[in-house]
Amino acid sequence: MATLAAVLATTHHPFYLKATTAPPEQQMPQAMEWKRKVEAYRETLTRAKPDILVMVGADHFHQFFLDNYPTFLIGKAPRYDATFYNEEREFGLPKYVLQGHEELSNFMHQGLLDRGFDFAFSHELKLDHSIICPIITTRPQADLPVVPIYTNIFAPPLPSPKRFWDLGRAIREIIDAYPSDQRIAAVGSGHLSLELGGPRQFGEHGPDPEFDRQAIAWLASGDIEAILENVTRDNLGTHGNATHGFMDLILMMGIAGPQKASYVDNLDLFHTMEAYLTWYPEGAAA
Repeated sequence: MATLAAVLATTHHPFYLKATTAPPEQQMPQAMEWKRKVEAYRETLTRAKPDILVMVGADHFHQFFLDNYPTFLIGKAPRYDATFYNEEREFGLPKYVLQGHEELSNFMHQGLLDRGFDFAFSHELKLDHSIICPIITTRPQADLPVVPIYTNIFAPPLPSPKRFWDLGRAIREIIDAYPSDQRIAAVGSGHLSLELGGPRQFGEHGPDPEFDRQAIAWLASGDIEAILENVTRDNLGTHGNATHGFMDLILMMGIAGPQKASYVDNLDLFHTMEAYLTWYPEGAAA
């Protein structure tokens, strides 16, 4: 059977690459600290020696809209083009072509259906910065095949936090059952408190520092009971209008299971809190 080598849950700030590669005189004050933290975090994936990446993200209305926005979707393509024009223009993100892993995508899709998750699927999925930013920060050589999974964190009605947790547990079961000797890492990105286009977008810190502190503590300790007791679809919006992306971090903790994270770090970037967590499941040592 396959080995779940590592689970990474991270934020996906689209300006990381631009901020840390600009000429020194143009860099923000936190740029070098940000780069050091990301490079240290990257080692947690490198150390796991993965063969395949299961990538969890969400489409930022680049190819799905209110007329047709799937709740959950899996990519089943042999390759994935990535980066949309506005991401090149605004964030300085390069274009990518990522290799797909059709065999695991098909196995995952069937396993999800068998476990009560009626996933949409795409053979023509294009990836945006929710997946490309974690590639840049954790696997910049982009040399591993991927199985992309998209969740709906933007277009109401949204699934519940419990549904994201349960989906993570189902993905874990499927990875554990995959008939292969390959090492699979799951890398997913979401948000802590976040405001997009609202009055709290450009504050000195994330819109709700107390939520950020508590959310990181819940994830670090694997305390799913506290998360499900305190986090709902309705109250996430009170912490910032895009804070529903926290549910993708819950999903990643679901893949890892209710255990303490092996690696936890964060960085306050004046209008958002960046977070970096890694779990090494039991038996995952290379």
